[in-house]
Amino acid sequence: MSRRNISKKRLPQPDSLYNSYLVSLLISRILKSGKKTIAKKVVYQAFEIIQKKTEQDPLIVFEKAIQKASPLVEVKARRVGGSTYQVPIEVNAFRATNLSLRWIIQYAHQRVGRSMAIKLANEIIDTSNEIGSTIKKKEETHRMAEANKAFAHFRY
Repeated sequence: MSRRNISKKRLPQPDSLYNSYLVSLLISRILKSGKKTIAKKVVYQAFEIIQKKTEQDPLIVFEKAIQKASPLVEVKARRVGGSTYQVPIEVNAFRATNLSLRWIIQYAHQRVGRSMAIKLANEIIDTSNEIGSTIKKKEETHRMAEANKAFAHFRY
């Protein structure tokens, strides 16, 4: 890594159908073995299912789900002396979005269902309604940070 320049974050191109960066980030997270067309197909099918079930714009439901699943704080392991402390650290917006995308996809994979599109659609709908595993994960992360608030002075 260069010492002179700070590397810039490169956002992917917005997707062709919804013209949204968040959707293209979701597609790139679902991607397996470089099969982008399959990942796009899964996401777009999931958005059609969301459209049918909620009768709302799927992009608005998805953005609402991302916003509700984004954590404000997280814990990081910090070694001080001979022991390791879980230090609560505030999360910046880009990382919070990435964490929420990762959690939504992770818990969609774990769901029982036929296709990934159905499981992803159900997970996004549940997250936007503030129920489901993704919201539990966010609350668990916040609880961990609250429990370890005493170690906040070890912040980097």
